[in-house]
Amino acid sequence: MKVLWITNTLFPDVCKSLNIPTPVVGGWMYASAESLLKEFGEVQLGVASIYKGKEFQIREINGVTYYLLPSSSRTSYSIELEGVWGKVREHFQPDVTHIHGSEYPHGLAYVNGVGSKNVVVSIQGLISVCERYCFAGISTSVLLKNMTLRDCVRRDTIFRQRKGMRRRGNFETLLLKKVNDVIGRTSWDRTQVWGINSNAKYHFCNETLREEFYGHSWDYSNCEPYRIFLSQAHYPLKGLHQLIRALPLVLREFPNTKVYVAGNNFTNVENWRLSGYGKYIRSLLKKHNLTDRFVFTGILTAAEMRQQYLKSNVFVCPSSIENSPNSVGEAQLLGVPCVASYVGGTPDMIKHETSGLLYRFEETEMLAKSLCRIFKDPDWAKKLGVKGQKNAMERHNQHYNTKALHSIYSELCNGL
Repeated sequence: MKVLWITNTLFPDVCKSLNIPTPVVGGWMYASAESLLKEFGEVQLGVASIYKGKEFQIREINGVTYYLLPSSSRTSYSIELEGVWGKVREHFQPDVTHIHGSEYPHGLAYVNGVGSKNVVVSIQGLISVCERYCFAGISTSVLLKNMTLRDCVRRDTIFRQRKGMRRRGNFETLLLKKVNDVIGRTSWDRTQVWGINSNAKYHFCNETLREEFYGHSWDYSNCEPYRIFLSQAHYPLKGLHQLIRALPLVLREFPNTKVYVAGNNFTNVENWRLSGYGKYIRSLLKKHNLTDRFVFTGILTAAEMRQQYLKSNVFVCPSSIENSPNSVGEAQLLGVPCVASYVGGTPDMIKHETSGLLYRFEETEMLAKSLCRIFKDPDWAKKLGVKGQKNAMERHNQHYNTKALHSIYSELCNGL
């Protein structure tokens, strides 16, 4: 069986061959590919991605055929890509084409160029829906007040970002209307796909996550009490501002609380590099006298990310929208107690007061209270973490997920 993957990020092996940095995102996809090839020896895998190079390239690396398609922008539709996709299909002759993610238009270019037969799209984040929530409760007046020189010079204000999301969402909707098969993993993405294309066949398949998060377990005695961890925070949708608003209430009960945020400190940079959201977060931290309560870890490897989870008393996912955040899955695989906003597909991952705590995104008081409950009762927090870990080990089981994915490919090959 020849399977062509179309991905939004370059795989580590091809990055090494190009002598460029490996992306910090998408590691779960590479793990899934390794598992597929290991468990099903008859599968021949091709992986196609756009890149910033000038030439169309084909590279054979460790038994995988990589296709590199030149493109100056991954957010704009390119008619030229339709012809290049024809070359890819002619060379590889796939039995199945799997488009990973619908949020970038090169997937639509593939379908427009070669057709939708035996093409399946897996849902990651639905940009056409996420666009509605990208301001994350921040008023237009506040967003305008915090626009920066960097935003204007780079033409990268939050308003232009939303416009770009809406444009990509239109391409996404066209793609989902054209295909006959979709892979998803939550009741939320299933409903959203149904809303766009009720005739598409929905295949359920959970994701295999990065291997670094299997086989380790959180222990309260080894964590730092009152330490909160966030895995992403650099744009409004991820909800850092909501945690900042909640933290004074937490500090009233637990004055030693600190927050660790994965990634670089985007609030403490030169003015010409300061984004509007960075300016807003900086002002919130100053307003609530919280600057010394937040630690930005810098860019982390998967192993370093794992250590941050394990050192923390609780993991928080305060996003305004998510499908099934891998960060929650990783935290649960490790047994870390989790608090998350009740949005999108997250309730499929966390059962309130059984495997974690959920709260309405807008209700920062509920977020604060949830954190206090975790801090106040370590034994109960551990029970939440253990239950979450049990669920995550089933949901992200490498063998079962690989078998399910292969079964979907077989159905497509057999015209089922």
